[in-house]
Amino acid sequence: MEEKDLSFHQMELDDRILKGIAKLGWLKPTKIQEKAIPLILEGKDVLIRAKTGSGKTAAFVVPLLQKIIKSKQHEQEQKVSSLILAPTKELCDQILKVTQELTRKCERTIRAIDLSSKQDTSAQKVLLLERPDIIIATPTRILTHIRQENVSLKESLETLVVDEADLIFSFGFKNDLNLLLEQLPAVYQSVLASATLNTDVNNLKAVILHNPVILKLEEPDLPPQTQITHYYLYAEELEKATVLLSLIKLHLLRGKNIIYVNSVDRCYKLKLFLAQFRIRCCVLNSELPVKVRCHAVNQFNQGVYDTLIASDEKFVQNPTHGKDKKDKKDKESGVGRGIDFLQVSNVVNFDFPCDIESYIHRAGRTARATNTGCVLSLVAVSEKEQFDATQAHLRKMYVVDDDPIRQFKFKMDEVEPFKYRSMDAWRAITKQIIKEARACELKNEIFNSEKLKGFFDDNPRDLHVLRHDTTVQPTQVNPQLGEVPEYIVPQSLKRIVGVVTKKRGARFNQQQKRKSRDDPLKVAKVDFAKKKRKI
Repeated sequence: MEEKDLSFHQMELDDRILKGIAKLGWLKPTKIQEKAIPLILEGKDVLIRAKTGSGKTAAFVVPLLQKIIKSKQHEQEQKVSSLILAPTKELCDQILKVTQELTRKCERTIRAIDLSSKQDTSAQKVLLLERPDIIIATPTRILTHIRQENVSLKESLETLVVDEADLIFSFGFKNDLNLLLEQLPAVYQSVLASATLNTDVNNLKAVILHNPVILKLEEPDLPPQTQITHYYLYAEELEKATVLLSLIKLHLLRGKNIIYVNSVDRCYKLKLFLAQFRIRCCVLNSELPVKVRCHAVNQFNQGVYDTLIASDEKFVQNPTHGKDKKDKKDKESGVGRGIDFLQVSNVVNFDFPCDIESYIHRAGRTARATNTGCVLSLVAVSEKEQFDATQAHLRKMYVVDDDPIRQFKFKMDEVEPFKYRSMDAWRAITKQIIKEARACELKNEIFNSEKLKGFFDDNPRDLHVLRHDTTVQPTQVNPQLGEVPEYIVPQSLKRIVGVVTKKRGARFNQQQKRKSRDDPLKVAKVDFAKKKRKI
């Protein structure tokens, strides 16, 4: 006998939470939510293993909110009852936003704060004095507040959640997490959420969880081939620039796009290149303030701009990265994992990823939930070995004999005019120009983040005016490059682009009619004839 799917209304949730769920447009729980929410409500320790985009955040936030509402019916004292740990500031911000959306109808009853930002701890102390119900933070940040005696969790904490647990140690939080656990009560409920079950997660599980229920969904790392399509195209450096420019200008990439490269410098080179053709895009850069990064992701999700350029963060693979004082990158920043990009239609690997795991995480940005998506990889000769390894891995994962990454049929000779344009524009972007552009954006965004912070706190509706896809081109741009003249559009694509070629005779007749209409002498003759007819 088949088990029926459990709906949110059958989980005995408070009406205010159900209204928040309805406001978010969630019609039914995902598989992991359906399994995890009842278990957490029962007070059991749970280890959640599910891929990114499966709804892990709501799987632990929803039962937390229900438990807090229920406990407040018989408890009069305000206390910090839940602590949510995450490895990156962007992920902390995302968890807070989900919590706020779910508590719109009970925001006076439940309060949640995010301590992960670089805001001074003395300023956050004021927020902690109000003893919010839920604290969201990185392990280092909450430990700092405990040491400064801004907050104590020894007596009040009831539930601990560790999100993206497999990255906690990779981001260098091992020592801080061990010290933090000493500051927690002897008994509390624990929830671990992770995309993978590696050695670090098993070590964390042994320390935090007690007789846990392990929820491991038997599902592939990527959506099925009916939902996501993989393509590749062999192309060298200049050809990659030509292909990308052609796809965007000829409207072959529709919807929202994430373009991946392998370094921050490459992010800015690509942004500067596209800016010369009046293609606006945003760069996710770990050097920028956390509020700027989170705001950029939110604007992308809201459709303020359609193209985002990102790079894989190397310190995920190398935990020592970011510890050097000379390294300006934010150790608690992460683009590749955990961040929920919404409605992404296309992922373009401008630089092919360095390993199979990175390819899976990049491809996982699209085809989320029930949506469909496309992944296009531009592969150079030097990247072919890694491409072949990825192709073999996907063949095993999908259990198919054919190559799951299919060749993208692209006629390079038909976009030859684009090649000449892109060649000059790409070569014009030197290392010095990239350096100046990075410094320029960093300076501007820091100014916006610090100087305008008070204004945006008082005027939150004006925050959407602050854009992150503005040009950082330090050299003069030829405005004509932004236009696509009719003669460089391939004949087969002219109708798609909106160029309709008319016959010369028909165009000539229309021009003659327009001239005759505008001829003042002919207009006067017509008027005279009308007056004569009336007389």
